[in-house]
Amino acid sequence: MQMRIGGRVVDGADERWMPVINPATGEEIERVPEGTAVEVDQAVQAAEGAFDEWGARTPRERGMFLAHAAVLVRDQHQDLARTLTMEQGKPLRESLDEVRGFANILEFYAGLSASMQGEFVTLGPAGDLLVTHRPLGVCGAIIPWNMPALIMGWKLGPSLLCGNTMVFKPAAQAPLTALRLAGLMESAGLPAGVLNMVTGRGEIVGEAIVRHPNVKKVSFTGDSGTGRRIRELAAATGKEVILELGGSDPMIVWKDADLDKAVQGALRGRFYNCGQTCTAVKRLFVHHAIGKKFVSRLKSRVKTLTVGNGLLPGVEMGPMSGSPQRDRIAGLVDAVRDRSQGEILIGGASLTGKGYDDGFFYSPTLVSDPVPESPLLSQEVFGPVLPIMCVPDLETAINHANETIYGLGASIWTKDIAVIKEVFTRVQAGVVWANRHLTVPPEMPFGGVKGSGTGRENGIQALRAYTREKILFLGW
Repeated sequence: MQMRIGGRVVDGADERWMPVINPATGEEIERVPEGTAVEVDQAVQAAEGAFDEWGARTPRERGMFLAHAAVLVRDQHQDLARTLTMEQGKPLRESLDEVRGFANILEFYAGLSASMQGEFVTLGPAGDLLVTHRPLGVCGAIIPWNMPALIMGWKLGPSLLCGNTMVFKPAAQAPLTALRLAGLMESAGLPAGVLNMVTGRGEIVGEAIVRHPNVKKVSFTGDSGTGRRIRELAAATGKEVILELGGSDPMIVWKDADLDKAVQGALRGRFYNCGQTCTAVKRLFVHHAIGKKFVSRLKSRVKTLTVGNGLLPGVEMGPMSGSPQRDRIAGLVDAVRDRSQGEILIGGASLTGKGYDDGFFYSPTLVSDPVPESPLLSQEVFGPVLPIMCVPDLETAINHANETIYGLGASIWTKDIAVIKEVFTRVQAGVVWANRHLTVPPEMPFGGVKGSGTGRENGIQALRAYTREKILFLGW
């Protein structure tokens, strides 16, 4: 597959290509151009050239393009999902949900288009104010490999609706679905230059997008180290940024929780997408009154998880995205074992043998009673490993929940509204779910606090992030 710049298909500088590997088989399934700052500059120029015409359209006209694109995506969602599973590894069922989620986001913002308007403020004898919301110009977006379709929708839906044009960098490991979605946007009639896709490595293409003086805003989803780098580069040019930098989400299960529902929530919350999700359950705190029963049920359910190639029927968890990710998770769990930092209840090893030989598989793992200094509690564990602690009271659970540099999401499982209120008020997180985890509909603004980043995506609130107020003061 190839880059798309200004409506043209581009092969890349000096015909350099990067392989895309199926993490379930280790096989190369495609190659994409390895872009450079040259292609980024070409993309910015194309986006600038398209901006005046695109920004001059009414929101309803721009919304019609999003709605049409959503129809095309739904028509091809089965094939798109197969591409996503092959490049990323997740089970086909999850890929289908994600691709449909992309279409859902476009439909949501298309639906908002008719209600986008400015404000008229009467000041009496002093005059009146007309407050309008203008697009920023060329915006950049950099997305990760774990949820490429969904996160692509989060970024381009509100930005394009607001009248901006875009330079978009998909993840090097999983660019194929994003490129195909961009092609469908063009097939829906999106004018050339409005959405430009540049494939390549983050340290080259991503950095060039952030450094470019004519890119007005950058939205990035990824790891904290890269986020800090982007913040520094953006500050040098006064560029606005949205940073979603991951999390270490706590899940608190209270003594009156519906156990079956909470067990299923922990299972899906941790092992969905092989645990490679920003808002995955990464630390589990259970009231000691139900601790043994809860852990026993969860362990029994983990035993039944079917791990394998996501294209195969019945598979519930696929491989990790690559050997570096699997090796890092294996190292964290080995440290727990070697240093007696907790008890490994189940899993704790790479999966080998028939069906696993050439892929990057790791067993779903539960670790009970990790010591406070365990990296399972202090780091973002991006894989299928769940540490579990029993707690005597809500104060202890909340204190543990806040013992992290992150603050993306959290969940509380209880029937007690007072407990829900206490957790919502005191746990440091951008999102708190009650008796649910992971669900992020398009209507819900999403983002974190502390080390989890700045800004919000999704929801009607995202429209403010991609516009700037311009005011007309009318003196009579």
